[in-house]
Amino acid sequence: MRTLGLAVTAIALVVTAASPARADATVFLGVNTTPSNRPVKGFAGGMGLIIVAFEFEYAGTSDDLTVAAPSLKTFMGNVLLQSPVPILGFQPYLTTGGGLYRETLGTHQDTSAGTNVGGGVKMSLVGPLRLRVDYRVFRLGNGALNSPAHRIYAGLNLKF
Repeated sequence: MRTLGLAVTAIALVVTAASPARADATVFLGVNTTPSNRPVKGFAGGMGLIIVAFEFEYAGTSDDLTVAAPSLKTFMGNVLLQSPVPILGFQPYLTTGGGLYRETLGTHQDTSAGTNVGGGVKMSLVGPLRLRVDYRVFRLGNGALNSPAHRIYAGLNLKF
């Protein structure tokens, strides 16, 4: 009976001490720099606890036929490790994940799995609104014309 009481007490402490899940959403504009600079736009949404967060992201990069730079669409799921609280208004993070991509240039089209690693910072602006700056390196499958692909973006992030 004593063991049951300790187990119930331990479970109650864990449940009441857990931080509530927090969520955020980001819309962004940036540049895919591989093999030449082309605009990228996308959105991300995620949720997490204190240090670990999970995020899903979609991004689309246009092609540039004059320099043989393909369009690239990515749909990735990521894990973020972030500082538990903002430091002077800045919340740095590291991220890694994987998902699907589609690269297209003329008649070439490659759809496969890929991975990414990167990091960035979320900077407090006003209330729940933050500026997010992010850098990623994408490792694409064997059929991709350009791998790794590099991307940098800035976006508006809403914390809720």
